[in-house]
Amino acid sequence: MAAAFCRIFKQDGYSPAPFKAQNMALNSFATPDGLEIGRAQAVQAEAAGVPCHTDMNPLLLKPSADTICQVVLNGKSIGNQQAIDYFTSDNKSRLRTAVCAAFDRLQERFNPIVMEGAGSISEINLRELDLVNLPMAAHARASVILVADIDRGGVFASAYGTMLLLTEEERKLVKGLLINKFRGDMRLFESGVKMLEDLCGIPVVGVVPYFHDIHIEEEDSVMLHTKHRAAMRGKVNIAVVLLQHMSNFTDFNALERAEHTHLYYTNQPDDITGADIIILPGTKNTLHDLQILRRDGVARAIIEAHLNGKTVLGICGGYQMMGRDLFDPDGIESDLRQLPGLGLLPVSTTLEGEKITRQVRFHIAGGTSLCEGYEIHNGRTDILSDIPPLNTMEDGGTDGCFTGNCFGTYIHGILDNDDFIDRLITPCLSGKERQPAVDYFAFKQEQYDKLADHVRKHVDMDKVYSFMR
Repeated sequence: MAAAFCRIFKQDGYSPAPFKAQNMALNSFATPDGLEIGRAQAVQAEAAGVPCHTDMNPLLLKPSADTICQVVLNGKSIGNQQAIDYFTSDNKSRLRTAVCAAFDRLQERFNPIVMEGAGSISEINLRELDLVNLPMAAHARASVILVADIDRGGVFASAYGTMLLLTEEERKLVKGLLINKFRGDMRLFESGVKMLEDLCGIPVVGVVPYFHDIHIEEEDSVMLHTKHRAAMRGKVNIAVVLLQHMSNFTDFNALERAEHTHLYYTNQPDDITGADIIILPGTKNTLHDLQILRRDGVARAIIEAHLNGKTVLGICGGYQMMGRDLFDPDGIESDLRQLPGLGLLPVSTTLEGEKITRQVRFHIAGGTSLCEGYEIHNGRTDILSDIPPLNTMEDGGTDGCFTGNCFGTYIHGILDNDDFIDRLITPCLSGKERQPAVDYFAFKQEQYDKLADHVRKHVDMDKVYSFMR
């Protein structure tokens, strides 16, 4: 919904920008100035037609265990924190000052700001510690629209209960309700709209139907479990290994749409051996996830697939796993200090405290086009033998390496470049002619327009603008 409003305001001639004070996600993105934000705000910025900036998501939490997160403030990691320490009042006061300052800077450059909350706005046990919902809205003097997901069920109780649990001052900020993901005949809900308005004392600005044919990048990896499908005949089957701490899964959206490919996510050995190409994705906890792959037989399946001539690609943490050794002497990611890698590439990785975050342009070995991507990683990877780099950077440096049917790279977004998709899947086509490339940037722009049209059709935008004035 935030992306939709960003696009609508852009279409209407304004200069919008997204803002989310605090995001929790393993899916992140590098800004043009080499800092880190949540991928969702980068997507929303793309919908708004502006470059992403850390002021759009000043606080990012990247879980590395159930109660531990890496805290990224204004684009740079400030270390790991236990949840109980993160939620202390002194810590929250410092962070509140930082996120409010980010918003203040952002609103000097853009109008309007589309602010996204997180979770519920009525988590009363955390009211004093909340950075991202109504306290942030109060600071911004924002007009709040409460979005209710009717697909989950219980929309009357959740909307009415939420309003009842707010303080009087908080309730004044909420100007309208928006019902999202409606299925069925809209006429059957007309009386429900009136009931909600009477119960909550605010108008319903729209009821947005569930859609199936608009493709916007997912914010988190929850939906990946629905893409666990067996290999298909007549296709190049690509298995993305489903890691416990998987990050930057949007790396595979363009590949999923490529002609002749069938991409699925799995952590089952049989599914991996049945694939033509196996991809090890990024992860927030490389050694821990590698340990799980060994325990569950997935590591053995990857090695056997490689020995049987299958292609293996590792991106970021997946690249590190493909080497001979991984070292974490300072406990950057976990309490594991050393593990042997899969031994598919002659490299060794040592995790270090300084995180590399940057956008990059590069040429793939043997390619002619200038490609684009971004890096977000801890660690230094040393190449232990004389093998060629996979990529040559625009500044003259190199990235990754390859040997035979194994490829490793630190570059996220490498699969958004058709040069590399060609390099990866052409050997598996068995004589089929490669179809013309899909312009993935143009495809995404088309999807933002479709999303905006869909929301505009079902939301009273005149009423939304009246709240904002």
